[in-house]
This record gives sequence, structure tokens and C-alpha cells, in this order.
Amino acid sequence: MRRRRITARPAQASGRLAELDLLRFIAAMAVLAFHFFVAFASVWGQRPSALFPWLAPVAGLGILGVELFFVISGFVILMTVWGRGLGAFAWSRFVRLYPAYWLSLAAVVIVYGVLAAKPLDPKLSVAGYLANATMLQRLFDVTEIMNVHDAMGVYWSLWAELRFYLLISIVVIIGVTYRRVLVFMGVWLAAALAVVAPGWFGYEVALLRHEIVTEIVMPAYAGYFIAGMALYLIHRHGSAWLPWLLFALSWVLAVDSAIDRVARRIKAAGFAAMPVTETGVVFTITLIFAVMAMVALGYLRMPSSPVLTALGGTTYPLYLFHSIVAVALIPPLVGAMPAWAVGVIATLVTLLLSYLVYSCAERPIQRLLRPRRTPQSTPMPAVRVEKASVP
Repeated sequence: MRRRRITARPAQASGRLAELDLLRFIAAMAVLAFHFFVAFASVWGQRPSALFPWLAPVAGLGILGVELFFVISGFVILMTVWGRGLGAFAWSRFVRLYPAYWLSLAAVVIVYGVLAAKPLDPKLSVAGYLANATMLQRLFDVTEIMNVHDAMGVYWSLWAELRFYLLISIVVIIGVTYRRVLVFMGVWLAAALAVVAPGWFGYEVALLRHEIVTEIVMPAYAGYFIAGMALYLIHRHGSAWLPWLLFALSWVLAVDSAIDRVARRIKAAGFAAMPVTETGVVFTITLIFAVMAMVALGYLRMPSSPVLTALGGTTYPLYLFHSIVAVALIPPLVGAMPAWAVGVIATLVTLLLSYLVYSCAERPIQRLLRPRRTPQSTPMPAVRVEKASVP
């Protein structure tokens, strides 16, 4: 095969891209805006889009903040597993996800079990809450072990994340290399397209639409994770035609998925309650992919700072706790002050609570659970290496 020179890129000492911290925070705030100002009718006692008609068309697109999370996750998780074993990867994910999740679940139990809040009440039994504590409640439901659902609506995305971790563990087990990752991405993308593409032409394949197949392949979310992985390969190894092709095909799959998800929401709630157009959805997904591509290419490089690190750290608690704050805080304030003031107060309280959870609970727990690292030497400067040409 033709050979070419590739300049190895020196990794940041912390392994962290500050611009991704900012994008995570933006994604979480987008989801908060969607819920606070469009989705939570039972919390406000009326349709939020009627209270915030000027904001609802933009806030409605915040539903796609989760899709941005998924693209970032594809990028970051591939970066995380590179050069690591399965045990280290699994433990790092446990430490990252479960402490804040358990704290949020405890808050849900308090809000509904002790304070007897009514909006968004999951109406779970003790067994249902215990199932949620595993973060595998949807697996219990799919396998018909027990009929249980999420204790809080935002938990649905964690099931998608867990399945992504399980899939990428296959690559971790066999060893993460450039070529193996490309093969993994290609196979996964082909399987996802095989599930959804027949529907584009007006026919269905029953086997491909089987619930177990869709749970594993995740055609609704595969495009986002694969796009993020392709961008990390580009970020790490430089541009090549095959990662960009996978990225482009993932965009097609992602746009189709996003249009379908938003359309189902509009059908359930009505356009007046969810004033989002298909054009807006396509534009938002394209913007997400374009911004992440610029991150991969280094065009949005930001220096690390305590502020960006704090924003990135606050993101996960913000995502988990904003619904709980809305349920506990908004109903008592409605009618006592203008709706915009209630929205601002609820948002600020959510930000404060999320930062406190991150700094006073989540971070100390993670420090306790993470193994101590031996001091590392100063990173080697960039070197030029010979490598067989890759696609």
C-alpha cells in the first residue's frame, strides 16, 4: 500500500478539550430550555408555549440538545478507551455516571415520596425505584422481567449511553486501533441503515424491525455516536476520506432520526405546544455536526480554564436535576410573579444546585472512587512517524 507521513498530535496533558466542556453545558441548557419553556405543561398548569410565545420556537429545538450530547459522547468515549483495558473503561464510566445519578434519584424519591409533588409523577413502587437505581430499568422492561419505567424523563438517554458503552466494549476487548474502529463504525452504521432505509422506500422488514434488533443497533441514535467517533479519528489521525464518508452518512441517519423524533412530539402535543419546523430541525442537526467538525479540526480550540472546567462538570448534574427543580419550585411560584421571572429564578436555582452537587458531592465521591495515578512524565513533543496509508 502507498505510504504517507502522518504528524502525531501531542495530547493535552489533561486529556480534556475545553471547548467540549462549553458544548456540553450548551447542550444541557438547551434541554433545560426545552423542558422549562415548551414541554412541562403539567408543571406550569398550562401550555408553556402560550406563556413564552416568543421563546418557544427556539426553545423547542432544545429537544435536540441530547443529540449534541450523543455526538460529544462518541468523540469523548473513543478518546477515553484508546489505550485502556475493559476494566479501567467500565470503572471510569461507573464513577462518572452513578454517583450523581443516585443523588438525583434520591431527590426524586424525596420530591414525590415525601413532598407528594404531582407534576411529572412517575408513580413508581418501591421495586420500581430500586430498578431505577441500577440504571437498567429499560432493560428490565424490554426483557419483560418487570414492567417499570424511568423515574424521571431525562433518564431515557442514559439507557442509550449504556448501550453505546456495551457496543464499544467489543472494540476495547479486541484492542482499539484505527482500522478496527473504522470496521466497527462501518458495521454499526450499515446495520443501522439496514433497519431504517427500507422505511424510506415504503416497505418494512419485520426481522430488522424486531425490538431486540433495534435495542442493540439503536438506529435512532447510532448516527450521532458514529459521527462523534469519526471526528475523533480525524482529530487524532488527521483527515482521510473514509472517516469523513462515515461522518456524512451518519449525518443522513441523524437528520432522519431527528425529524422523526420531533414529528412524534408534535403529533402527541400539537404544533401550538411544540412550534418547531422540519427546516429548523435539519438546520440544528447540521449546525451540531458542523460545530463538532470544527472542534475535531481544531478551529474552535479554547485554552483550559477553571470556568470552562466548572461548566463541564456542572453539565451532568444540570441535566439530571433540572426537572426536579422545576417540579419543586415552579408550581408554588406560578401566579405569584410573572412567568418570565419564575423561569429565570428556576433556571438560576438549577444552575446553583447543579454546581453544588458537582463541587460538594459528585467531585469528592469521584476522587474517592478513582484509583490513584502514578505521576506521568512530560508529554513527548510531536514526532513524525511512518505509517501505512489508511483510508
